[in-house]
Amino acid sequence: MTIDITGLPHERIAFSPSPLAELGAALHALAEPAHHARLHAWTTTTSAALRPELADRLHEADFMWRSTRSDILLPARPRETLAEELDDLDRMDDEKYVGSALEISCASPYSDGAPSPLVDERMRRRALDLATARGPRQAAFVERMLADPPGTRAWIRRLLEDCDEAFFADTWHRVRVQLAADARHKTELMRRKGLAEAVADASAAMVLETDAAGSRIVVDKLGHARTSAEGSGVTFLPTAFGWPHLVALHAPGWQPVIQYPVPTRDLGGGVPVGTVTLRLEAVAHPMRMRLSRSLARGAYTTSELADTYGITAPEVSRHLAVMRKAGLISTQRRGRYVLHQLDVTVVARLGSDFLESVLR
Repeated sequence: MTIDITGLPHERIAFSPSPLAELGAALHALAEPAHHARLHAWTTTTSAALRPELADRLHEADFMWRSTRSDILLPARPRETLAEELDDLDRMDDEKYVGSALEISCASPYSDGAPSPLVDERMRRRALDLATARGPRQAAFVERMLADPPGTRAWIRRLLEDCDEAFFADTWHRVRVQLAADARHKTELMRRKGLAEAVADASAAMVLETDAAGSRIVVDKLGHARTSAEGSGVTFLPTAFGWPHLVALHAPGWQPVIQYPVPTRDLGGGVPVGTVTLRLEAVAHPMRMRLSRSLARGAYTTSELADTYGITAPEVSRHLAVMRKAGLISTQRRGRYVLHQLDVTVVARLGSDFLESVLR
């Protein structure tokens, strides 16, 4: 995903914690605990302590944070308190609010700037169909939102306020100091060493590219999209609950917002999507899987592998070249012999790297 920031002054680029964004990340972790094994203790304890009535309401509205994060939960201008951010949300017009709240699925025409279902009959039918696929309660909730936006918006605000009272206020009190410190560090890093350093420090999956065509922030995700920060800015929101997700708001007409997990270096991951793809393709070939059986057990020459598997040495060399390019094997020379061996540490991480890439 690419955010064009050509000509954007650094004053328009902000690193700041957001209680509403962090609440959204926490709600996602509760809805999808399997995505967040490192939060197991928190999700288990918090879920067990929820009042049945509150848990029931969270389930009713969880499409706003389960498979994707509604943009209303990612404020471009973070405030000190959740109440202030909810007040800002109340000032948003119904069309924009409802269109964002009902993203529902990552398959939506998000990047095209689809019209609000309040004014477009096709999008209205689509929102209802997607909600129906998620169950009768979600369908009823979407019908209610489309029929009575003000009433449903008030219901959502009460839900978020009740979450704050039940568990989030205490959680926010514990994580906000860490998030504020990270935001200050990134801001100071941007001032002293430049935006490229700050972006790279926020996530290994982000990079600043600058050339004759301009400057852009590139977020390494499986999806493809482009947006521009012209006339607005870019907001980076640190999160203690977000890993492995790197959430990027890039809808047309919205200021770009990126929510990044902290501290990234302690959480692992960060392998580029292209590298994961290369490694999966390398091990998927039947012959390379067979070669891996030997290479995982010890170091072998090309001739030895050719003799073992009944193929020619040039064929073995071609397979080894693919695996070497993917970073799956190591090579060492002993006299006139060149020995190859599988890097079992890299292969062992492949499953978690793949999962981190698709969840990012």
